[in-house]
Amino acid sequence: MMRKKQKLVTLAVDRGMRTIRVVVANRPRLMRDLMLAILSDQPDIEVLGTLENESQVAERLTEWQPDFVIVGLDRPGQRPVICDYILLHHPFVKILAVSENDNSVLFWADIRSARVENSEEGILNLLRGQVVSTTQRTM
Repeated sequence: MMRKKQKLVTLAVDRGMRTIRVVVANRPRLMRDLMLAILSDQPDIEVLGTLENESQVAERLTEWQPDFVIVGLDRPGQRPVICDYILLHHPFVKILAVSENDNSVLFWADIRSARVENSEEGILNLLRGQVVSTTQRTM
């Protein structure tokens, strides 16, 4: 599996595509596995690693320098605490928060959030910087 992914990343680079670097830091494991299933075959997306515990985020973001971090959205309508840390200490890292409870997907590039279409296409479009018409600004 890893060799296949390396070949896809090499193809993306050879074709002039920008590789999007992602860290998946979701709890529970089912959500991490779901995100990995969505991202694993995308030639322009490189999953730098997965984190089971948000306490690992600070060290890994400095080391890996991703474009995006995908985290769990524990309480619908509330920004996860880890987002405040990321926005303050890693302002160029964008955050995607996925909820297993109410099917919410939220995005942060700054202190404002945006609701994202809850689908594989919606998530991939967001990672690729393609704005989906169903995206709404929320606080």
